[in-house]
Amino acid sequence: MSDTEFAILGAGAMGSIVGGHLARAGHSVMMLARGRRAAQLTKDGLSIRGLSEFTVPVRTVSEPASLTGAGALIVAVKTPGTAAALAALRHAHFDVTLSIQNGPLKNELLTQAFGAQRVLGALADTSGELLPSGEVLFTRNANIFIGELAGGDSARAQQLAGTIDASGVRATASAEILTLEWAKFCAWVGLMALSVSTRALTWKFLSDPGSALLLTRLVREMGALTRAQGIALSDRAILPTARLCALPESEAVEIILSTGGEYRVSAPQHRMSALQDLLAGRPLEVNETLGYALSRARELKLDLPMLECFTALITAIDHTQRA
Repeated sequence: MSDTEFAILGAGAMGSIVGGHLARAGHSVMMLARGRRAAQLTKDGLSIRGLSEFTVPVRTVSEPASLTGAGALIVAVKTPGTAAALAALRHAHFDVTLSIQNGPLKNELLTQAFGAQRVLGALADTSGELLPSGEVLFTRNANIFIGELAGGDSARAQQLAGTIDASGVRATASAEILTLEWAKFCAWVGLMALSVSTRALTWKFLSDPGSALLLTRLVREMGALTRAQGIALSDRAILPTARLCALPESEAVEIILSTGGEYRVSAPQHRMSALQDLLAGRPLEVNETLGYALSRARELKLDLPMLECFTALITAIDHTQRA
């Protein structure tokens, strides 16, 4: 059996925040990273700034073949290339796996790689930014939800959430993780689309009436997609998605504008990870998120014009930025 409690696939902002806090709390953590980032971690350890301030040494590997297993695998890489990254770990044994990536596709990929019995659902209402120095700026610590994809409570979800929470990253077990994941996805699609298209700090586009209206309409289209799959909505993930989809449009816009005011006070430097990727010249998570949602909508014969338009726009932004 491996003596590693946590293997973290991906040492960007989210992987570093979770892995760093767990390591500081005394847990055995293995970070899976590549290239310059792996060299940074090996030489200098994990440095977190912002909501937490510490540097902690961590074990780091760049070759997945060298990892034989761990108690838990936490996937925190960007969604492009996830299938290949997981395929390189099929030889390893993990008691449980979960992903804090964006979008529902992650659960399908984990199930294909390790079997449904070893997969927990998860979502992160937590944010950070990997700085050029290698330090990670921890900007938002709201919650990481963890639960069984089939629903209901479980001891393993409660234990895992409790361990992460005790380390300093807020986490909670949930009996309705699928609802929360899709509620977050509805909100994230709108936030990502407006972030990339405006290139503004989060509070700024949330506080603009025109942006707030577009975001509201995108969230409501995503809500229609969620309900068409028989999945309920919730107000507990990032934005109050259920209310945004149920209230008159003008009232929903006011909620977004109010949220902008809250971000301006509580997280004035917050930028969506997609905007960070865009400005750094990294690929955007379009196909695996907006593209995935659009594909599901077409399968269900739903007409979602805002989603279709923004998927095409963000794809064009991604291609032209990197070209």
